[in-house]
Amino acid sequence: MAVPYHSSSFVFVFTLICVLGVSLGFNSTSDLDDSLVYLWPLPSDFTFGEDVLAVDPDLSLAVGGDGGNSDIVREAFLRYRGIIFKHSTRFSKFRGRSMYDISKIRIIVHSDSEVLQLGVDESYSLLVAKNDDRSIIGEATIEANTVYGALRGLETFSQLCAFDYGTKTVQVYNAPWYIQDKPRFVYRGLMLDTSRHYLPIDVIKHVIESMSYAKLNVLHWHIIDEQSFPLEVPTYPKLWKGAYTKWERYTVEDAYDIVNFAKMRGINIMAEIDIPGHAESWGTGYPDLWPSPSCREPLDVSKEFTFDMVSGILTDMRKIFPFELFHLGGDEVNTDCWNSTPHVQQWLQDHNMTPKEAYQYFVLRAQEIAISKNWAPVNWEETFNTFATNLNPRTVVHNWLGPGVCPKAVAKGFRCIYSNQGVWYLDHLDVPWDGFYNAEPLEGINSASEQELVLGGEVCMWSEVADTSNVLQTIWPRAAAAAERLWSKREATSGKNITLTALPRLHYYRCLLTRRGVEADPVTNKYARQPPNGPGSCYEQ
Repeated sequence: MAVPYHSSSFVFVFTLICVLGVSLGFNSTSDLDDSLVYLWPLPSDFTFGEDVLAVDPDLSLAVGGDGGNSDIVREAFLRYRGIIFKHSTRFSKFRGRSMYDISKIRIIVHSDSEVLQLGVDESYSLLVAKNDDRSIIGEATIEANTVYGALRGLETFSQLCAFDYGTKTVQVYNAPWYIQDKPRFVYRGLMLDTSRHYLPIDVIKHVIESMSYAKLNVLHWHIIDEQSFPLEVPTYPKLWKGAYTKWERYTVEDAYDIVNFAKMRGINIMAEIDIPGHAESWGTGYPDLWPSPSCREPLDVSKEFTFDMVSGILTDMRKIFPFELFHLGGDEVNTDCWNSTPHVQQWLQDHNMTPKEAYQYFVLRAQEIAISKNWAPVNWEETFNTFATNLNPRTVVHNWLGPGVCPKAVAKGFRCIYSNQGVWYLDHLDVPWDGFYNAEPLEGINSASEQELVLGGEVCMWSEVADTSNVLQTIWPRAAAAAERLWSKREATSGKNITLTALPRLHYYRCLLTRRGVEADPVTNKYARQPPNGPGSCYEQ
């Protein structure tokens, strides 16, 4: 008999004795809490039973609906089949297709649209049942309105599958499963900084692939900063002279490739150019952008060439990045350089502006340019904190300095993204997993209409002290804690002793990541990005 999950009463009645004791090699059921559901992030609603189903290593795909035949669906099925069947089953005790309970996965997608934008429907239902007298299904079935919901369903199905070392088969425990799932927030992001340290294309793709395992759906690509300008801009070909070296660059084709790779996994790319501050590298190729050779940022507000450059960059980038949001930065702008440079000082005087007003002027002009390219501008919170009443109403305010900003922003009608640095900055190695897990984007926001203006949140991977050697270890598994907060129901992630309800599940998920080749660090180290402190099981670190 299926056991229902009641989110309101937080009843987790899930038996994983077989999964933990047999397929994962545990000697006893005391290794992990067998009352928890080891799916991450936790689905919205589900029921399950007591059957054990064997999955055919020759698992086939059947599709239905207007969008079922999409390449996105077919390629995802092949990826996930490869993930599920990592082990050879050559000597399995199960021989012949008739011995398997699940030989087919049916994916039904109702819409043929593959447009990936903010708020795309990612809901899905998943049924995994046995073909016997009680059921005529005999297959796993995913039903979704869009291909992106189907992707989320495939991820959940893959987490239900576990290799049994005794029978040498992939099995699904506690079947039949019926899951209805959808995300809590439309924006579930990870920011990746490729200016402070260059990250090769394959590393960026590895990050994107790992994001899909946690159902994150936006990579905020902080491509450019004061240290380096690695992106090719055809209209202004000297800009990437600001790269560290000629080998640490991204061509237009590279950027296209990353966007398309991410789309196949249901992930949008939100690009950022951080202006007018954080832009010293621009002047390596075009020194006229600097107020002076000795005073190199913010960008020179007094020259039309500066805004022509911004427009040209955005025109070229619009051809690459189809996502409706574009990040214009706007943080940490120190205007002393403008005040101390004679020609900028004269321009300020001629226009009757203070440096603070010139900062506003620059941000608003950049916003106008972005909007003219059919982008909604995203700006770091300093812009809101300094001149909220003059920001374009389409502005998305990106919180980072601390708590309390999103409540103020949505009260004024702005949309907001939550990234409080005290809890969601991955480069803060002293913030433990539970700091990420307990952070609540809607804290202090009680009005339903204002809550809807909070798009969601993102964890931020600044790379001053991270590169290819350690970036994945810094991201995972703490990013997964935020991912569950952003996907799962609030009542399912709040108000409980998370050391009992979440930590064992996060240990399990971290080991799932490592089995998939993601370099995820131990969960409970005092500082993130540290190796294990001694011998032990993956499930206890």
